[in-house]
Amino acid sequence: MEEILEILENDARVSVEEIAKMTGRSVSAVKKAIKQYEKQGIILKYRTVINKELIKDDNVGVRALIEVNVAPQKNVGFDYLAERIYRFPEVTSCYLVSGTYDLLIIVEGKDIHTVSNFVAEKLSPMENVRGTVTHFLLKKYKEDGQILKRFEKNKRLNISF
Repeated sequence: MEEILEILENDARVSVEEIAKMTGRSVSAVKKAIKQYEKQGIILKYRTVINKELIKDDNVGVRALIEVNVAPQKNVGFDYLAERIYRFPEVTSCYLVSGTYDLLIIVEGKDIHTVSNFVAEKLSPMENVRGTVTHFLLKKYKEDGQILKRFEKNKRLNISF
């Protein structure tokens, strides 16, 4: 991957001036490259990874990974059904995968009932959806390459004999 993209992927807050220093390019060349990446759709969005487990908020909600088995449609394969599924607001990610199931989707809801209602009322009844398996995320350890656990010093007392 191109050096500017690697830097931004690792930390989107790095300034253009810092990127220029890191890559040995001029500031104007870096600005031009970034604008071009944005225009081409290579850079889609700048985001922050938030450790939601540290937020004391009852509205954080739940996330589930859902494996979906579908029957591909003639002339459009999996794409048509995948598009119908990823357009639901509950769906945050959608992937075509190899293996037992065809699609892997990530769904967010305010609670377990919201997610299960999505599966029961919207996803499962869809034509060409043959089956689903839902996995609720219980705890995140690492997300988008970022370790979420803060290491604390051991609070146990040392015991010596």
